Amino acid sequence: MNYLFCFETYKENSLSGRYITLSKIEKLLQHFSIKNELTVLGYSVLQKPIYMYKVGSGKIKLLFWSQMHGNESTTTKALFDLFNFLESDTKEVLDWKKTFTFIFVPILNPDGAELYTRENANRVDLNRDFLQLSQPESQLLFQLFEEVKPDFCFNLHDQRTIFGAGKTNSPATVSFLAPSFNEERAINDVRQKAINLIAGIVEELQKYIPSQIGRFDDGYNRNCVGDTFQQLGVPTVLFEAGHFQNDYHREETRKWIFVSLLKAIDLLYENDIVDNKTDNYLKIPQNNVCFFDFVYRNVKINYENSKLITNFAVQFKEEIVGDDVIFIGYIASVGDLDDFFGHLEYDAQEELFKDDEGNFPINGKKANFSLGKNKVFVNGLLKK
Repeated sequence: MNYLFCFETYKENSLSGRYITLSKIEKLLQHFSIKNELTVLGYSVLQKPIYMYKVGSGKIKLLFWSQMHGNESTTTKALFDLFNFLESDTKEVLDWKKTFTFIFVPILNPDGAELYTRENANRVDLNRDFLQLSQPESQLLFQLFEEVKPDFCFNLHDQRTIFGAGKTNSPATVSFLAPSFNEERAINDVRQKAINLIAGIVEELQKYIPSQIGRFDDGYNRNCVGDTFQQLGVPTVLFEAGHFQNDYHREETRKWIFVSLLKAIDLLYENDIVDNKTDNYLKIPQNNVCFFDFVYRNVKINYENSKLITNFAVQFKEEIVGDDVIFIGYIASVGDLDDFFGHLEYDAQEELFKDDEGNFPINGKKANFSLGKNKVFVNGLLKK
Protein backbone atom coordinates (compact mmCIF):
# COMPACT_ATOMS: atom_id res chain seq x y z
CA MET A 1 0.00 0.00 0.00
CA ASN A 2 1.24 3.48 -0.88
CA TYR A 3 0.61 5.24 2.44
CA LEU A 4 1.65 8.70 1.25
CA PHE A 5 -0.64 8.50 -1.78
CA CYS A 6 -3.47 7.49 0.54
CA PHE A 7 -2.84 10.52 2.72
CA GLU A 8 -2.84 12.94 -0.18
CA THR A 9 -5.98 11.33 -1.60
CA TYR A 10 -8.06 11.00 1.57
CA LYS A 11 -6.91 13.92 3.73
CA GLU A 12 -9.89 15.74 5.26
CA ASN A 13 -9.11 19.27 4.09
CA SER A 14 -11.89 20.91 6.10
CA LEU A 15 -9.94 20.19 9.30
CA SER A 16 -6.70 22.04 9.89
CA GLY A 17 -4.75 23.80 12.60
CA ARG A 18 -4.67 23.00 16.30
CA TYR A 19 -8.11 24.15 17.44
CA ILE A 20 -10.36 21.17 16.65
CA THR A 21 -13.67 21.26 18.51
CA LEU A 22 -16.88 19.27 18.52
CA SER A 23 -18.64 21.89 16.38
CA LYS A 24 -15.99 21.39 13.68
CA ILE A 25 -16.50 17.65 13.39
CA GLU A 26 -20.22 17.09 13.98
CA LYS A 27 -21.28 17.70 10.36
CA LEU A 28 -18.54 15.39 9.14
CA LEU A 29 -19.68 12.69 11.54
CA GLN A 30 -23.26 13.06 10.36
CA HIS A 31 -22.04 12.55 6.79
CA PHE A 32 -20.17 9.39 7.73
CA SER A 33 -23.22 8.08 9.61
CA ILE A 34 -25.08 7.65 6.30
CA LYS A 35 -23.15 4.40 5.74
CA ASN A 36 -21.92 3.51 9.21
CA GLU A 37 -23.06 3.59 12.82
CA LEU A 38 -22.86 6.84 14.78
CA THR A 39 -23.94 6.76 18.42
CA VAL A 40 -23.96 9.23 21.30
CA LEU A 41 -22.24 7.38 24.14
CA GLY A 42 -23.21 10.01 26.68
CA TYR A 43 -22.42 13.56 27.66
CA SER A 44 -19.53 15.59 29.03
CA VAL A 45 -19.55 17.66 32.21
CA LEU A 46 -21.00 20.58 30.20
CA GLN A 47 -23.47 18.26 28.47
CA LYS A 48 -21.75 18.08 25.11
CA PRO A 49 -22.33 14.79 23.26
CA ILE A 50 -19.51 12.26 23.12
CA TYR A 51 -19.76 10.29 19.90
CA MET A 52 -18.81 6.76 18.96
CA TYR A 53 -18.33 5.99 15.28
CA LYS A 54 -18.25 2.35 14.17
CA VAL A 55 -17.06 0.90 10.83
CA GLY A 56 -16.82 -2.70 9.65
CA SER A 57 -18.23 -6.02 10.82
CA GLY A 58 -15.18 -8.19 11.50
CA LYS A 59 -14.49 -10.27 14.59
CA ILE A 60 -11.34 -8.37 15.58
CA LYS A 61 -12.35 -5.22 17.44
CA LEU A 62 -10.09 -2.17 17.44
CA LEU A 63 -10.87 0.70 19.82
CA PHE A 64 -9.47 4.19 19.16
CA TRP A 65 -9.97 7.40 21.14
CA SER A 66 -8.58 10.90 20.62
CA GLN A 67 -8.58 14.24 22.44
CA MET A 68 -8.76 12.71 25.88
CA HIS A 69 -6.74 15.87 26.47
CA GLY A 70 -8.76 18.62 24.82
CA ASN A 71 -5.82 20.58 23.42
CA GLU A 72 -4.27 17.52 21.72
CA SER A 73 -5.95 17.53 18.34
CA THR A 74 -3.45 16.25 15.76
CA THR A 75 -4.59 12.65 16.06
CA THR A 76 -8.23 13.73 15.65
CA LYS A 77 -7.37 15.19 12.26
CA ALA A 78 -5.60 11.96 11.33
CA LEU A 79 -8.66 9.94 12.38
CA PHE A 80 -10.85 11.87 9.95
CA ASP A 81 -8.32 11.22 7.20
CA LEU A 82 -8.66 7.54 8.13
CA PHE A 83 -12.48 7.81 8.09
CA ASN A 84 -12.29 9.07 4.50
CA PHE A 85 -10.05 6.16 3.56
CA LEU A 86 -12.47 3.71 5.19
CA GLU A 87 -15.24 5.17 3.01
CA SER A 88 -13.37 4.13 -0.14
CA ASP A 89 -13.86 0.91 -2.05
CA THR A 90 -10.20 -0.06 -2.28
CA LYS A 91 -9.39 -3.73 -1.87
CA GLU A 92 -7.60 -3.05 1.41
CA VAL A 93 -10.64 -1.32 2.90
CA LEU A 94 -13.05 -4.03 1.76
CA ASP A 95 -10.79 -6.69 3.30
CA TRP A 96 -10.33 -4.71 6.51
CA LYS A 97 -14.07 -4.22 7.01
CA LYS A 98 -14.59 -7.99 6.85
CA THR A 99 -11.76 -8.60 9.32
CA PHE A 100 -12.14 -5.71 11.79
CA THR A 101 -14.78 -3.76 13.60
CA PHE A 102 -13.37 -0.25 14.09
CA ILE A 103 -14.73 1.66 17.08
CA PHE A 104 -13.73 5.33 17.31
CA VAL A 105 -14.29 8.04 19.89
CA PRO A 106 -13.06 11.09 17.92
CA ILE A 107 -13.22 13.59 20.81
CA LEU A 108 -13.49 12.11 24.28
CA ASN A 109 -13.15 15.49 26.02
CA PRO A 110 -15.30 17.98 24.06
CA ASP A 111 -15.31 20.52 26.91
CA GLY A 112 -11.52 20.56 27.05
CA ALA A 113 -11.41 20.81 23.25
CA GLU A 114 -13.63 23.91 23.34
CA LEU A 115 -11.65 25.51 26.18
CA TYR A 116 -8.36 24.31 24.65
CA THR A 117 -7.20 22.77 27.91
CA ARG A 118 -5.66 19.45 28.81
CA GLU A 119 -8.27 18.85 31.53
CA ASN A 120 -12.04 18.50 31.33
CA ALA A 121 -14.48 21.15 32.58
CA ASN A 122 -13.93 19.99 36.17
CA ARG A 123 -10.18 20.56 35.72
CA VAL A 124 -9.49 16.84 35.94
CA ASP A 125 -6.88 15.17 33.73
CA LEU A 126 -8.87 12.27 32.31
CA ASN A 127 -5.69 10.28 31.78
CA ARG A 128 -5.14 10.30 35.54
CA ASP A 129 -8.72 9.26 36.35
CA PHE A 130 -8.79 5.54 35.57
CA LEU A 131 -8.50 4.40 39.15
CA GLN A 132 -11.19 6.67 40.59
CA LEU A 133 -13.29 7.02 37.40
CA SER A 134 -14.70 10.22 38.86
CA GLN A 135 -15.56 11.98 35.59
CA PRO A 136 -18.36 11.25 33.09
CA GLU A 137 -15.89 11.13 30.18
CA SER A 138 -13.66 8.56 31.91
CA GLN A 139 -16.70 6.52 32.89
CA LEU A 140 -17.99 6.47 29.30
CA LEU A 141 -14.68 5.24 27.88
CA PHE A 142 -14.39 2.54 30.52
CA GLN A 143 -17.99 1.43 29.95
CA LEU A 144 -17.32 1.27 26.20
CA PHE A 145 -14.18 -0.79 26.85
CA GLU A 146 -16.14 -3.27 28.97
CA GLU A 147 -18.98 -3.48 26.47
CA VAL A 148 -16.88 -3.80 23.31
CA LYS A 149 -14.17 -6.07 24.77
CA PRO A 150 -11.65 -4.83 22.19
CA ASP A 151 -8.77 -6.91 20.91
CA PHE A 152 -6.51 -3.83 20.58
CA CYS A 153 -6.66 -0.28 21.92
CA PHE A 154 -5.17 2.87 20.39
CA ASN A 155 -4.68 5.78 22.80
CA LEU A 156 -4.08 8.91 20.71
CA HIS A 157 -2.34 12.03 22.06
CA ASP A 158 -0.13 15.04 21.30
CA GLN A 159 3.14 15.83 23.03
CA ARG A 160 4.89 19.15 23.54
CA THR A 161 7.66 20.60 21.39
CA ILE A 162 10.15 20.08 24.25
CA PHE A 163 10.80 16.44 23.36
CA GLY A 164 13.65 15.18 21.24
CA ALA A 165 14.22 11.69 19.92
CA GLY A 166 16.92 10.64 22.34
CA LYS A 167 19.87 12.94 22.99
CA THR A 168 19.95 14.31 19.47
CA ASN A 169 18.92 17.56 17.81
CA SER A 170 15.97 15.83 16.12
CA PRO A 171 12.46 16.47 17.42
CA ALA A 172 10.32 13.53 18.48
CA THR A 173 7.75 13.92 15.70
CA VAL A 174 5.97 10.68 16.57
CA SER A 175 6.48 8.74 19.79
CA PHE A 176 5.01 5.46 20.97
CA LEU A 177 4.57 3.51 24.16
CA ALA A 178 3.49 0.00 25.08
CA PRO A 179 2.30 0.91 28.60
CA SER A 180 3.41 -1.11 31.60
CA PHE A 181 0.89 -3.21 33.49
CA ASN A 182 2.87 -3.40 36.75
CA GLU A 183 5.56 -1.57 38.71
CA GLU A 184 8.24 -3.96 37.45
CA ARG A 185 7.52 -3.00 33.82
CA ALA A 186 7.33 -6.68 32.99
CA ILE A 187 6.54 -7.96 29.51
CA ASN A 188 3.76 -10.52 29.28
CA ASP A 189 1.95 -11.81 26.20
CA VAL A 190 -0.40 -8.81 26.19
CA ARG A 191 2.27 -6.14 26.36
CA GLN A 192 4.41 -8.11 23.90
CA LYS A 193 1.72 -7.71 21.24
CA ALA A 194 1.73 -3.94 21.74
CA ILE A 195 5.54 -3.89 21.60
CA ASN A 196 5.61 -5.93 18.39
CA LEU A 197 3.00 -3.69 16.76
CA ILE A 198 4.96 -0.55 17.62
CA ALA A 199 8.18 -2.08 16.26
CA GLY A 200 6.41 -2.79 12.97
CA ILE A 201 5.03 0.75 12.73
CA VAL A 202 8.44 2.25 13.46
CA GLU A 203 10.07 0.09 10.79
CA GLU A 204 7.78 1.78 8.25
CA LEU A 205 8.25 5.31 9.64
CA GLN A 206 12.02 4.95 9.48
CA LYS A 207 11.71 5.12 5.69
CA TYR A 208 10.50 8.71 6.00
CA ILE A 209 11.51 10.29 9.34
CA PRO A 210 14.27 7.93 10.58
CA SER A 211 15.74 10.21 13.25
CA GLN A 212 12.46 11.66 14.53
CA ILE A 213 10.76 8.72 16.26
CA GLY A 214 10.70 8.40 20.02
CA ARG A 215 9.70 6.00 22.78
CA PHE A 216 7.75 7.38 25.71
CA ASP A 217 8.71 6.63 29.31
CA ASP A 218 7.09 3.38 30.47
CA GLY A 219 6.86 4.08 34.19
CA TYR A 220 3.74 2.39 35.56
CA ASN A 221 0.79 4.55 36.62
CA ARG A 222 -2.43 2.74 37.48
CA ASN A 223 -4.32 6.03 37.14
CA CYS A 224 -3.58 6.12 33.39
CA VAL A 225 -5.91 4.58 30.85
CA GLY A 226 -3.22 2.75 28.87
CA ASP A 227 -1.72 1.10 31.94
CA THR A 228 -5.22 0.15 33.10
CA PHE A 229 -6.32 -1.43 29.83
CA GLN A 230 -2.99 -3.23 29.44
CA GLN A 231 -3.40 -4.56 32.98
CA LEU A 232 -6.91 -5.74 32.08
CA GLY A 233 -5.48 -7.88 29.29
CA VAL A 234 -5.91 -5.79 26.14
CA PRO A 235 -2.82 -4.76 24.12
CA THR A 236 -2.75 -0.96 24.13
CA VAL A 237 -0.56 1.39 22.09
CA LEU A 238 -0.01 5.03 22.97
CA PHE A 239 0.55 7.39 20.02
CA GLU A 240 2.10 10.81 20.69
CA ALA A 241 2.01 13.38 17.88
CA GLY A 242 4.95 15.75 18.30
CA HIS A 243 6.83 18.51 16.52
CA PHE A 244 8.07 18.46 12.94
CA GLN A 245 10.40 21.22 11.76
CA ASN A 246 8.44 24.50 11.24
CA ASP A 247 5.13 22.65 11.67
CA TYR A 248 3.50 24.27 14.67
CA HIS A 249 0.03 23.56 13.26
CA ARG A 250 1.05 19.90 12.95
CA GLU A 251 -0.13 19.27 9.41
CA GLU A 252 3.07 17.36 8.61
CA THR A 253 2.88 15.40 11.87
CA ARG A 254 -0.74 14.56 11.05
CA LYS A 255 0.52 12.76 7.94
CA TRP A 256 2.86 10.55 9.96
CA ILE A 257 0.11 9.70 12.44
CA PHE A 258 -2.11 8.67 9.51
CA VAL A 259 0.70 6.54 8.05
CA SER A 260 1.23 4.98 11.49
CA LEU A 261 -2.44 4.10 11.82
CA LEU A 262 -2.60 2.52 8.36
CA LYS A 263 0.56 0.53 9.01
CA ALA A 264 -0.78 -0.67 12.37
CA ILE A 265 -4.00 -1.91 10.78
CA ASP A 266 -2.04 -3.51 7.93
CA LEU A 267 0.19 -5.36 10.41
CA LEU A 268 -2.81 -6.64 12.34
CA TYR A 269 -4.54 -7.73 9.13
CA GLU A 270 -1.43 -9.64 8.02
CA ASN A 271 -0.99 -11.00 11.57
CA ASP A 272 2.57 -9.71 11.33
CA ILE A 273 3.09 -9.13 15.05
CA VAL A 274 3.92 -12.66 16.20
CA ASP A 275 7.73 -12.40 16.30
CA ASN A 276 9.33 -11.05 19.46
CA LYS A 277 10.52 -7.54 18.59
CA THR A 278 11.42 -6.32 22.06
CA ASP A 279 14.99 -5.54 21.01
CA ASN A 280 13.73 -3.41 18.12
CA TYR A 281 11.33 -1.62 20.45
CA LEU A 282 14.01 -0.86 23.03
CA LYS A 283 16.27 0.55 20.31
CA ILE A 284 13.76 3.32 19.66
CA PRO A 285 15.32 6.41 21.27
CA GLN A 286 13.57 7.40 24.47
CA ASN A 287 11.89 10.80 24.56
CA ASN A 288 14.22 13.38 26.04
CA VAL A 289 13.37 16.89 27.27
CA CYS A 290 16.01 18.78 25.31
CA PHE A 291 14.25 21.41 23.19
CA PHE A 292 13.03 24.96 23.42
CA ASP A 293 11.25 26.63 20.54
CA PHE A 294 14.03 29.25 20.21
CA VAL A 295 17.55 29.35 21.63
CA TYR A 296 19.72 32.48 21.39
CA ARG A 297 23.41 31.90 22.02
CA ASN A 298 26.34 34.20 22.75
CA VAL A 299 24.19 37.08 23.93
CA LYS A 300 25.70 40.03 25.78
CA ILE A 301 23.75 41.03 28.90
CA ASN A 302 24.15 43.55 31.68
CA TYR A 303 24.18 41.66 34.97
CA GLU A 304 24.93 43.52 38.21
CA ASN A 305 26.66 46.28 36.23
CA SER A 306 28.89 43.74 34.49
CA LYS A 307 28.76 42.77 30.83
CA LEU A 308 28.47 38.99 30.47
CA ILE A 309 27.97 36.56 27.60
CA THR A 310 25.18 34.03 28.08
CA ASN A 311 22.34 32.20 26.33
CA PHE A 312 18.59 32.33 26.71
CA ALA A 313 15.58 30.42 25.40
CA VAL A 314 12.02 31.22 24.36
CA GLN A 315 9.08 28.87 24.52
CA PHE A 316 5.71 29.31 22.83
CA LYS A 317 2.47 29.23 24.79
CA GLU A 318 -0.64 28.33 22.83
CA GLU A 319 -3.47 30.82 23.26
CA ILE A 320 -6.94 30.95 21.73
CA VAL A 321 -7.77 34.09 19.76
CA GLY A 322 -11.17 33.94 18.13
CA ASP A 323 -11.43 30.60 16.38
CA ASP A 324 -7.74 29.82 16.16
CA VAL A 325 -4.69 28.97 18.22
CA ILE A 326 -1.85 31.46 18.12
CA PHE A 327 1.65 30.99 19.50
CA ILE A 328 3.03 33.61 21.89
CA GLY A 329 6.70 33.43 22.79
CA TYR A 330 7.87 33.92 26.36
CA ILE A 331 11.39 33.89 27.75
CA ALA A 332 11.75 30.51 29.47
CA SER A 333 15.37 30.06 30.56
CA VAL A 334 18.57 32.07 30.88
CA GLY A 335 22.05 30.65 31.32
CA ASP A 336 23.86 27.46 30.37
CA LEU A 337 21.84 25.74 27.65
CA ASP A 338 24.54 23.34 26.45
CA ASP A 339 22.21 20.35 26.89
CA PHE A 340 19.37 21.97 24.95
CA PHE A 341 18.55 22.67 21.33
CA GLY A 342 16.26 25.21 19.74
CA HIS A 343 13.85 24.37 16.97
CA LEU A 344 15.25 27.67 15.75
CA GLU A 345 18.68 28.86 16.93
CA TYR A 346 20.26 32.28 16.63
CA ASP A 347 23.90 33.21 17.24
CA ALA A 348 23.91 36.78 18.63
CA GLN A 349 27.69 37.07 18.16
CA GLU A 350 27.98 38.87 21.49
CA GLU A 351 25.56 41.64 20.61
CA LEU A 352 23.76 43.32 23.52
CA PHE A 353 20.26 42.24 24.57
CA LYS A 354 17.78 45.03 25.15
CA ASP A 355 14.05 45.21 25.88
CA ASP A 356 11.76 47.77 27.50
CA GLU A 357 13.20 47.00 30.95
CA GLY A 358 16.91 46.86 30.26
CA ASN A 359 19.69 44.53 29.20
CA PHE A 360 18.70 41.27 30.89
CA PRO A 361 16.15 38.69 29.63
CA ILE A 362 13.58 37.96 32.34
CA ASN A 363 11.78 34.62 32.54
CA GLY A 364 8.08 34.92 31.82
CA LYS A 365 8.33 38.08 29.74
CA LYS A 366 7.05 38.18 26.17
CA ALA A 367 9.81 37.64 23.65
CA ASN A 368 9.98 41.16 22.18
CA PHE A 369 13.55 42.48 22.28
CA SER A 370 16.50 43.60 20.21
CA LEU A 371 20.05 42.32 19.79
CA GLY A 372 22.58 44.98 18.97
CA LYS A 373 21.52 48.19 17.24
CA ASN A 374 19.53 46.85 14.28
CA LYS A 375 18.12 43.40 14.99
CA VAL A 376 14.57 43.55 16.36
CA PHE A 377 12.78 40.38 17.47
CA VAL A 378 8.99 40.23 17.78
CA ASN A 379 7.45 37.12 19.34
CA GLY A 380 10.89 35.54 19.24
CA LEU A 381 11.36 36.02 15.50
CA LEU A 382 13.75 38.38 13.76
CA LYS A 383 11.73 41.18 12.20
CA LYS A 384 12.61 41.70 8.57
